[in-house]
Amino acid sequence: MTWNSVERQTFSNIGATTAAFTLRGGQYGVDVNFTGTSITLQKLSQDGTNYVTALTAFTGAGYATVNLPSGTYRFLLTSASAAYIALTGIVTTM
Repeated sequence: MTWNSVERQTFSNIGATTAAFTLRGGQYGVDVNFTGTSITLQKLSQDGTNYVTALTAFTGAGYATVNLPSGTYRFLLTSASAAYIALTGIVTTM
């Protein structure tokens, strides 16, 4: 992971839950477009085994912003296919 670049996770034309990925934490924009039931961003809980909901499920194409702590995440796809997902860190200046 490069610390001096915009943090980004993208998934193209997928139909299954993603592999786990690590985020530094901060504010992120999430945009999804898919066919099916829902896509949910999940965070690995403190027990190191179970995932918990980090952002309300998308039930159709959409965009949302969310503040997330550093940790391990994945996107859970429920009866979804042809999914395109982009999670991008929102860079702010001081």
